[in-house]
Amino acid sequence: MALYVYAITDDTHPLDLDGIKGVGASPAELRTVRSDTLCAVVSEAPEDLSVARRDLEAHHEAQERLWADGTILPLSFGFVAPDEESVRAVLEERAEEFAQRLEELTGRAEFNVKGLQDEDAALRTVLEESEQARALNEATQGGGGTYQDRLALGQLVAEEVQSRQGALAGEVLAALRPLALEEKVAAPSQQYFVNASFLVEDERGEEFTRIGSELAERLGEGIEVRVRGPLPPYSFT
Repeated sequence: MALYVYAITDDTHPLDLDGIKGVGASPAELRTVRSDTLCAVVSEAPEDLSVARRDLEAHHEAQERLWADGTILPLSFGFVAPDEESVRAVLEERAEEFAQRLEELTGRAEFNVKGLQDEDAALRTVLEESEQARALNEATQGGGGTYQDRLALGQLVAEEVQSRQGALAGEVLAALRPLALEEKVAAPSQQYFVNASFLVEDERGEEFTRIGSELAERLGEGIEVRVRGPLPPYSFT
């Protein structure tokens, strides 16, 4: 029977699985597969597993419930093993590696940080600070200017916004890095000028959240810094 695997723990975890729902339209009960010192939390793998809100939420809720009671290694969504013997074999084969990482993650949590800038605010900043952009904008208002002027304005604004958002990302990372043990930084996207995950010791979690929340005020108009955590160490397993 194929098994859906949620997380790995050591044998000291209380593993209170009552009331935790698994993935699938008719989720099976969660249970454990054990080796000598490790446990995998699993359920029967559903045939209707999909990357949809229902199953993603069930996957993360199960992991967060487990993590609230002790250290876990949360597996990525969609991890399915052929059978119980396969799960136990992996636990035994990689026992030392898993045990070491569980020890390293004890007393630590993940915080995800996303930085957003309002598009209009970003444009206003460029026009306020760039004389060239301001001149091109004035020349092209009301349908004026040439096609080349409009093209030049679009390219200049895009470059200036990217440059300024790169500087903003640098400020965010510089402020938060001293509070973290590890980090994973994703490439900037059209939506987020910074998207990073940090591994933070429990005793520094409140300070991390406070500094993250204060960053938006310091960085200026139209900038939002979202801090989500503490979370299971999804990015550091």
